[in-house]
Amino acid sequence: MLTEQLNQDLKEAMRARDKVRLRTIRLLRAALLEKEIAERRGGEAELSEEQAMAVLQKQAKQRRDSMEQFENAGREDLAVTEREELEVIKEYLPEQLSEDEIRKEVEAIVADVQASSMKDMGRVMGPAMQRLRGKADGKVVQSLVRELLTS
Repeated sequence: MLTEQLNQDLKEAMRARDKVRLRTIRLLRAALLEKEIAERRGGEAELSEEQAMAVLQKQAKQRRDSMEQFENAGREDLAVTEREELEVIKEYLPEQLSEDEIRKEVEAIVADVQASSMKDMGRVMGPAMQRLRGKADGKVVQSLVRELLTS
């Protein structure tokens, strides 16, 4: 399970004195614990793999957003920290699809729901995000859906 992998990697990062990995793994463990506590109802709760992946995806998205904001503000030093953490988080996430693979999936969904204009964007985005959850960035999916529905 993911928490066991994180605990093992934390020990290895301590031995290797890898400050970036150590900091990032601690942040991930804290986020997972926070989610686990939020899920508790009258006792103990354990996160499913799907819930744990959702937490990691949220952490990765936060790093991307922060990185973008820091770069726009001219704070490259802070953007570098976010970039380093994002690289460590990516190691625990499933492999991301390429833009061509995402395009094929979106085209199939557009054909399935018989979408023809921007009015159908909601009908396409729901199934697209369901099918591509964890495998593709939502912004990329959204831009491809827009592109396909406007052409």
